[in-house]
Amino acid sequence: METFTLFGWNIAEFFSADRIAAFVRFSILLFVGLPLVYALSKWANRYATKRISAQQGMIFGKMVKYIGLVIILFSALNEFGFQLTHLFAAAGIAGIAIGFASQTSVSNIISGLFLIAEQPFVVNDVITVSGVTGQVLSIDFLSIKLRTFDNKFVRIPNETIVKSEVTNITHFPIRRVEINVGVAYKEDIGRVRQILLDLAHENPLCLMEPEPIVIIQGFGNSSIDIFFGAWAVKEDFLALKNSITEDIKKRFDAEGIEIPFPHVSLYTGAASQPFPVQVVSSAPANA
Repeated sequence: METFTLFGWNIAEFFSADRIAAFVRFSILLFVGLPLVYALSKWANRYATKRISAQQGMIFGKMVKYIGLVIILFSALNEFGFQLTHLFAAAGIAGIAIGFASQTSVSNIISGLFLIAEQPFVVNDVITVSGVTGQVLSIDFLSIKLRTFDNKFVRIPNETIVKSEVTNITHFPIRRVEINVGVAYKEDIGRVRQILLDLAHENPLCLMEPEPIVIIQGFGNSSIDIFFGAWAVKEDFLALKNSITEDIKKRFDAEGIEIPFPHVSLYTGAASQPFPVQVVSSAPANA
């Protein structure tokens, strides 16, 4: 029987029934398996997000995707006659070499597992770490991703997170707006206190439980320094901070309460007498 060859290949053997069947199975794996894996990944993400949390949903979705891709890869290699035992042996040797070469990545993965287990923050929380403040977009095995309030993307390795101080700004449902204000020494402190408390009660964004507080912090160089704290749900924090600050300025202006700017008084001698200063409108004629 005559055989046909092309570039040294036996055409009849290349297009044998077994080869065609293997190619058909590979095509099914590629065009059916891949969309199915991604669909299952999205479903697992949504399901875990509804039942547990957004953070766990992302983790489950990625696990399903990676496991499915590995299964498709091994199945495709098996269809073309690759010995998986040899592949596993090579992968083991390569894994050992990569492990020694990527100790930082291994440390990040271990740190990521600690973050997932401890959950100091979850997806959509606003945190501050290493001087960066932003909203958590994802918590992965190697790093976390943040979006800052000026819309910058920041990636921070998990190892850095574990070793650093992390402030979770939105962990609790309420936050306190803190405003430091100074009033002139001539003002009635009791009247100022009552005005600040009235402003808190009049603002619809301010919570009455916990109650707003007014604390006299001390005598400053040019003013009596007052701390004013009012509580709001975390979603209304910025809105309350802006509105209550505007209300304080408008109310103090209407009530004639002075918010002094820093100034310096000069004294001479032992007695507290002001240093005499004479303002001359024009230079002397003989100057």
